Amino acid sequence: MRQKKLLPLVALNVTFAAALAGCNFSDTAEPAPATTDSGEKSEETAAQVLNLSVGGDIPTLDSTQAHDGIAFDALNNNNEGLYRQDDNNLPALAVAEEHKVSDDGIVHTFTLKDTVWSNGDPVTAHDFEYAWKRVFETAAPYSFMFVTAGVKNAEAILNEEAEADTLGVKAIDDKTLEVTLEAPNGLFETLLTFPTFLPQNQAFVEEQGDQYALEAENVLSNGPFILTDWQQEQGWTFAKNEDYWDAEAVQLDEVNVHVVKDSTTAANLYEAGDIDRVALSASYVDQYKDSEEFTISQQSGIIFLRFNHNHPALGNENIRKAVNLAIDRQGLTDVILKDGSTPLYGAVPGGFYESPEGKDFRELNGDFNKGTAEEAQELFAKGLEEIGQDSVNVSINIADDESAKKTAEYLQAQLQENLPGFTLDIKAVPFAQRLEIEKAIEYDLSLSSWGPDYSDPMTYLDMWLKDGSANRMDYHNPKLDQLVADARVETDKSKRYEMLLELERILLEEDAAIAPLYQSGEAILQRGKVKNLVSHPSGAEFSYKSAYIEE
Repeated sequence: MRQKKLLPLVALNVTFAAALAGCNFSDTAEPAPATTDSGEKSEETAAQVLNLSVGGDIPTLDSTQAHDGIAFDALNNNNEGLYRQDDNNLPALAVAEEHKVSDDGIVHTFTLKDTVWSNGDPVTAHDFEYAWKRVFETAAPYSFMFVTAGVKNAEAILNEEAEADTLGVKAIDDKTLEVTLEAPNGLFETLLTFPTFLPQNQAFVEEQGDQYALEAENVLSNGPFILTDWQQEQGWTFAKNEDYWDAEAVQLDEVNVHVVKDSTTAANLYEAGDIDRVALSASYVDQYKDSEEFTISQQSGIIFLRFNHNHPALGNENIRKAVNLAIDRQGLTDVILKDGSTPLYGAVPGGFYESPEGKDFRELNGDFNKGTAEEAQELFAKGLEEIGQDSVNVSINIADDESAKKTAEYLQAQLQENLPGFTLDIKAVPFAQRLEIEKAIEYDLSLSSWGPDYSDPMTYLDMWLKDGSANRMDYHNPKLDQLVADARVETDKSKRYEMLLELERILLEEDAAIAPLYQSGEAILQRGKVKNLVSHPSGAEFSYKSAYIEE
């Protein structure tokens, strides 16, 4: 790559030396045998240490409470459930040794491997029963995943029509777990790779009390790696779990993840050799686009605006449509972001989900709420008349990272220029706080992201159910709720897909409930020595299990 100095590296290293040391960033780790792509040992050896960066801290490592991509990534590498995603993004047996299904597809029986927690306790079927029921006992944000999976009584429990103890999961003995569904579910194995279905050690959880999963010492591992250090707002360190059932497949000895919110800092850390992979902001794309280590890829995540539907102005459908039409998304992706992101006029991104007949979801449903600034102004004027106001002054809730700030500034300029009388204030807070503000619906507009939990369009559509934990804006349309329920039990794949298309039409064409902005892309610098760092399009983004360093 072309070496270009971004900031004085001496000053950078002085500034971040303590933080890097706190995260155990080091080039002095004992070298481990490297392998070639064929799996054979190479003549040279490389320290099996991977150094990464992320834009925010882990809010919690309690699998029942986690609801963000950063936590999901950490949980995916620190823990393991019945299944995990393999290198091809397919569900593969993990803690489960065997999975048997009854003839009617209702009863699933899992026989567990001999595996242990990092404190030496065996991982048992009781750990799964405890954790899954605890999801409902603690009003977990992702409890709806059990409804999506069709686990017996999950929906009744969510509706407070049944107790958590009636959930269709039962430990027959230490090694046998029985799960009963409401109906056959083709997504069941895929969903089991998601972090909300992880086990928990009841004795340990209860011993830690309200401190559980908030510090490294308050966490247990049963996955490929063990969390050995966690410095809040600085970073964390994983070490290889030598007691992991498949430890022979794990080649990395250490993974250091550093919290870096500023793109200049991240780029400098990459230049200095302190991190091995960095997502570039727009300001660095042109500088590095000719590097052999530079790639751009389209992602399955979406960025969109949530509206507080209780707000006097934003609760108005015409004003929401006006906001949708007033934003030039092409300018946002091509001029501001420049990272491979593409404009989005739907809730489901393009290029990832096909109908049973092989047609892309986005192509089938087309664009929603796309128009001119003049059309936006007409809708805005109509909405103002309906609410009896001559102007709107609102704020936008964003995370305090550079990309979010640049996006919010662009939206501010667009909306204030194209909708005379519309004023937008920007309120930037730490990532975890942004999520809490959303959950409490204490915002006007919120700049949000959504990564798919599983490989199906429903993951973008059932989040808008009334009182759903992912709704976070008090939106409700009974037609959408009923159609989600119908689609969950529809076994005709073509009919089900038509239902999914209609769900998006209700959300956007009828209600303009949200304002989709863009389908995310990533401009990445990654060292050539980093091999097999698996990135998943749904669920947790990264798996470190197969990764290794080659010199």
